[in-house]
Amino acid sequence: MEYNQALAEEDNLFFADEEEVDEAAQAQNTPWKVLLVDDERSVHDVTKMALSEFEFEGRKLEFLHAYSGVEAQQIMADHPDTAMILLDVVMEDDHAGLRVVRHVRNVLNNPFTRIILRTGQPGQAPEMEVIVDYDINDYKEKTELTSQKLYTTLVTTLRSYRAITQLEKSRKGLKHIVDASASVFQIKSMEQFIQGVLTQIVALAGMDDDAFCSVASTLVSHFDPQKECHEQDCLILAGTGQYSEMNGQPLVSVLDTETLNKIKAAREGKCSRFYEHDCVVYFSGSHEDSGVLYLQGKNFFDSTERDLIELFGHNLSIAYDNIDLNRDLQHTQQDVIHLLGTVSEFHSQETSLHVQRVGRYVGRLGELHGLPKSEIELLEQASPLHDMGKVGISDTILNKPGRLTEEEMSEMKKHSAFGYEILRKNSNRPILMAASIIAHEHHEKWDGTGYPRSLRGDKIHLYGRMSAIADVFDALASRRAYKEAWGMEQVYDFFKEERGRHFDPQLIDLLLENFSDFTDIFDQLSDGKPDDES
Repeated sequence: MEYNQALAEEDNLFFADEEEVDEAAQAQNTPWKVLLVDDERSVHDVTKMALSEFEFEGRKLEFLHAYSGVEAQQIMADHPDTAMILLDVVMEDDHAGLRVVRHVRNVLNNPFTRIILRTGQPGQAPEMEVIVDYDINDYKEKTELTSQKLYTTLVTTLRSYRAITQLEKSRKGLKHIVDASASVFQIKSMEQFIQGVLTQIVALAGMDDDAFCSVASTLVSHFDPQKECHEQDCLILAGTGQYSEMNGQPLVSVLDTETLNKIKAAREGKCSRFYEHDCVVYFSGSHEDSGVLYLQGKNFFDSTERDLIELFGHNLSIAYDNIDLNRDLQHTQQDVIHLLGTVSEFHSQETSLHVQRVGRYVGRLGELHGLPKSEIELLEQASPLHDMGKVGISDTILNKPGRLTEEEMSEMKKHSAFGYEILRKNSNRPILMAASIIAHEHHEKWDGTGYPRSLRGDKIHLYGRMSAIADVFDALASRRAYKEAWGMEQVYDFFKEERGRHFDPQLIDLLLENFSDFTDIFDQLSDGKPDDES
């Protein structure tokens, strides 16, 4: 208490005396659930009386009552957090209690509740056989359980239950972290990672399950640019317990004024704060972004616990900086790809928005086709390089306003092979390999009359088939040096007519059934309206 009182003076906080604090803590703690299963009501009454004043770690007992094995099974289904069962063996028949054990362990899959068999007829179920064959934790004859022995049995059993449930929480926390480690640089995995960290902390420090990680809205916007946040807001990024379903919610909508002030103090002071029943752990990134972990349900934090909790906060800072760095690398890679695509289009006097639109068209086709999200993202990034090979074609041919001669067309067709060579030769990165396929095959036709290899049907790679539709859609709808823009009805009719000839018929069906999605992309990214302004 002296440590916390010194802290209180420093932070201008008031703490009640130790007795009042303990009483408040007890009022907040939920009781241990104990299920009494016996067909004799007198056994229930005597057990309750003997344990009426029982407390363990400041928590009293909540008694649940079942008078048959069937009733006990239902109660356990309704109350899986029951800490302990005092279970009679012989009730509606000689093995009713043993069936309850089987049901709890094998049907309800509950290995946590501690089960103590009580019997007044030990000859009906030999102790050694029961211990070996059934997952029970103790076996007592009713005559053994005097008031003193019953008290001792409860203490040791509840201590065991507490330990095993904390281990399970720790296991779940580790699983969250392990599951997140493979893709920790994605925002969803960051949330999962933090949720695992919170689960670990509350388990190791013996705290309540209610905890959350809050971040400045600027940090959330950095992870997810689609989210509109006000800079002054602090949002819940991930939580456990009562906060587990509050991701993305502002703190002002879910917390009381006292807790908000504690979080504000930690953020303004840029340091962690430990209080009587909770703590706020401050962490920051390298770009002035900051966040806090809020944990509750602990009456006193010793120096070891404080160091451990702050270490978790420090590790979160490192994790955020790593994610930030990886995001920057991803964005740089995307920017470079768009620039390369723009270079090829600029060479032919087409706009950089053409390559952005093609990427979006291909991504939408991928969604409609049912491709996984990771592959859709790959295609959106790779498809802007579809005409990379145009850098090897003469400006005179590229920008000729009229129809090309046969010789000029033959020269133009070489850009597919040029693009393939440029992209495939210099890297084996997935994006550039996908881009090389697209560059090579996006002028192939379903009926085999395309170039450069006259591939037919599904011999053309799916990426090429999709990019062919995207490229032609945008070319027809846009003004070029050699043509005026077509109206969308005319574009629709063209694709309907070329279904099964120029283009993959199944992909064309997806395009035509969702035609407005593609016209919307065209309108959003029309010339003079870049993506970041749409």
